[in-house]
Amino acid sequence: MEEIFSFNDRLGIAVPVFDREWGEYSKDTQQNILIKWEKIRGTIPDRIKDLERIINEKQSLLSNEGNFEISCRLNTEIAEHASTINELWLWYRVNQTVSGKMHT
Repeated sequence: MEEIFSFNDRLGIAVPVFDREWGEYSKDTQQNILIKWEKIRGTIPDRIKDLERIINEKQSLLSNEGNFEISCRLNTEIAEHASTINELWLWYRVNQTVSGKMHT
């Protein structure tokens, strides 16, 4: 099977990168893609939990930080992690649409 998934460093998971329309893939390939996606999707809550832990640590550092430049850097890092969490939730919800295709 051709490689459909590419590891995204920012998200910390592999995401599908399609080079054609879904219907152009064979039924076997579609099924294999969906099975692999389910395995990847199952790791998303743990990835989010890890990022939330990092955010909490940075917020703790921020609450005690007196240096303005360091505070700005911590705020930026917190915002980036929060953005990553939002994107991960979007990828997690993709399954609601895709899982129906597994059973058709």
